[in-house]
Amino acid sequence: MISQFFVLSQRGDNIVFRDYRGDVQKGSAEIFFRKVKFWKEDGEEEAPPVFNVDGVNYFHVKVVGLLFVATTRTNVSPSLVLELLQRIARVVKDYLGVLNEDSIRKNFVLVYELLDEVVDFGYVQTTSTELLKSFIFNEPIVVDVARSQALGPAGLFMQGTKRMPGTAVTKSVVANEPAGRKREEIFVDIIEKISVTFSSSGYILTSEIDGTIQMKSYLSGNPEIRLALNDDLSIGRGGRSIYDYSGSSGSGAVILDDCNFHESVHLDSFDVDRTLSLVPPDGEFPVMNYRITQEFKPPFRINALIEQAGPLKAEVILKIRAEYASSITANTILVQMPLPTYTTRVSFELEPGAVGQVTDFKESNKRLEWGLKKAMFLLNALMSCILNSIVGGSEHTLRAKLTFSQESHGNITKEAGPVSMNFTIPMYNASRLQVKYLQIAKKSKTFNPYRWVRYVTQTNSYVARI
Repeated sequence: MISQFFVLSQRGDNIVFRDYRGDVQKGSAEIFFRKVKFWKEDGEEEAPPVFNVDGVNYFHVKVVGLLFVATTRTNVSPSLVLELLQRIARVVKDYLGVLNEDSIRKNFVLVYELLDEVVDFGYVQTTSTELLKSFIFNEPIVVDVARSQALGPAGLFMQGTKRMPGTAVTKSVVANEPAGRKREEIFVDIIEKISVTFSSSGYILTSEIDGTIQMKSYLSGNPEIRLALNDDLSIGRGGRSIYDYSGSSGSGAVILDDCNFHESVHLDSFDVDRTLSLVPPDGEFPVMNYRITQEFKPPFRINALIEQAGPLKAEVILKIRAEYASSITANTILVQMPLPTYTTRVSFELEPGAVGQVTDFKESNKRLEWGLKKAMFLLNALMSCILNSIVGGSEHTLRAKLTFSQESHGNITKEAGPVSMNFTIPMYNASRLQVKYLQIAKKSKTFNPYRWVRYVTQTNSYVARI
């Protein structure tokens, strides 16, 4: 049971507010944002998803830069409320097509109509996009996505690739197409978040993949779909370990530690031929979630070194090397490294001819940042030469000279690091999990919908110790 629900922008503007029970003060949105913005407890940079202020429990999740918040005075399950907030965000995105501040403001009538059907007097009624269609009568106002950033899982594929359309991001499940025609298409996205920890000598200490197969269907009549995965897919490691560096499209068994499926998935033939059959509901939903802890080839290698260069000086050398195929491009790469607390100044030295690279020293938290937002990690020597003046391989190096306010009396490597990295790689998956085919039950001979199968890898935690 929740008392209030509201959505805040990154600036703290109240975009949507619904009070279901009237037992929490009206200024709760301002109290929440002030608490989150100035959270300093135990040196944490971000507020936890659940906290209590003056007897009011606040729950929040951040979705594409927006804060979805619920409040209550009762003792409810935090997992339940956080899951509800995620589902509300997904339902709103399904109906608006694109989820951002502009789309919510332009469709506030539709959003409030959805909220009143999802929650009644604080109690959840339904979060099913399909069931809500019977109670929602407002049409969404289309937002010009060309002027706003495409966000959400499908939006990742619009960055740096022209092979896949971005219509899955911008199309509502209820909006009519121009001229009354509906484009028959289905999107299957394999999204993987990887966690890797490297030792100071470059060996992999821990590695894990959290993956999901997302589906969004725009097929009329809800036909049955068959989704075939790798023949050599197995569940449960059984004591085995594989270290195959053949790449995302190479051979080698795919071993899942565990997995779970959406309620609409039928597993009758899954044990025989690794085929999933389902009738997809409206909107975006996870067909399958899985986890892998076997060793896999990391997409990047990080080498970090820090050494004394004088009484009040030190030098940092960071090297990044791409380990994937030449046809793949990484987006939005950011490398961060905490420096000793007594660092006062940092001067950077990039490679000659480096393009699209940005360096910064965050003095407030003594952090070095290296961004390669436009750099394309390609193994093709000619292309690398054009973009980054590197011949023979995709390796990037940054040198940073540090100036200290006092001498270091201990081992400087213990006072700096570890190095962390964030990136997104479209059309690449570290697990080698593949969709072999996507079969749709035909309603007629002329029925031939578009099928899109897309892959993306993101970082959950990518850390190299010094």
